[in-house]
Amino acid sequence: MSVVDAHHHLWDPATGDNQWLDSPGLEGINRAYTLDDLRAVAPADVEATVLVQTLNSTAETERLLAAAAGSALVAGVVAWVDLTSADVGAQLDRLAAQPGGTKVVGIRHLAQDEPDPRWLAREDVARGVAELGRRGLTYDVLVRAPQRAAALELARAVPDVRLVLDHAGKPGIGDGEWDGWASWLTELAAFPNVDCKLSGLLTEAAPGKQDVTTLRPYAEHVLGAFGPDRVLYGSDWPVCELAGGYPAVWASTQEFLAGLSEAERTAVRSGTARRAYALP
Repeated sequence: MSVVDAHHHLWDPATGDNQWLDSPGLEGINRAYTLDDLRAVAPADVEATVLVQTLNSTAETERLLAAAAGSALVAGVVAWVDLTSADVGAQLDRLAAQPGGTKVVGIRHLAQDEPDPRWLAREDVARGVAELGRRGLTYDVLVRAPQRAAALELARAVPDVRLVLDHAGKPGIGDGEWDGWASWLTELAAFPNVDCKLSGLLTEAAPGKQDVTTLRPYAEHVLGAFGPDRVLYGSDWPVCELAGGYPAVWASTQEFLAGLSEAERTAVRSGTARRAYALP
């Protein structure tokens, strides 16, 4: 069965702008990762991918577009622009004109790192996100617990824009978080313009408990709240190298999907990603 990996990254510490990789605990992924590295670990079923930004940086976006331009594997890029600026449209035009620019399918901002937990609820951000919708682009929502309320406000403010929640909103699995995350996810799923990535759960679990038994309730709640036709698979590679790597993500995902119908599994593995990102 063909698969779209809707969430992976590329980076190279040699570029000098990936200081976040120097943080304690990230030593295992503080190295360059290329598309050749991805091909070496991804299952043969993965026929297309979505490459996602890791920096609020025009320079990084340009590097990602250049990599995508020469790759048949990368079907789409979730890039970065300054959504708070009045010239969001001009920024998007400049990206589209670059090599690889036609592969821009969405935009993401590291809202989880903003000092203001209500950044997503700002009027200028909503205005920028609305511009994405007018151009048929998505917005990837990256939040932790402090930003979740603002994510609900954004979903309400831009009903005509396709939002994609990254990593199921990063539940605090390692700390045993459930009620607050689960009720919030159900509330967010009530907005029909929001889809959710089944991704990143392994790295949210505590070391030694990164297993299917621990993660299954979270995965099942994602599938139950959104329905398989609004859930999309993502590896979160190479971040997942901190928790068993691509094989562990792939194996656990197959376990989570085992009880679904063939049509539902197809939606999660490829159909939802193709629809949400309007992939070719």
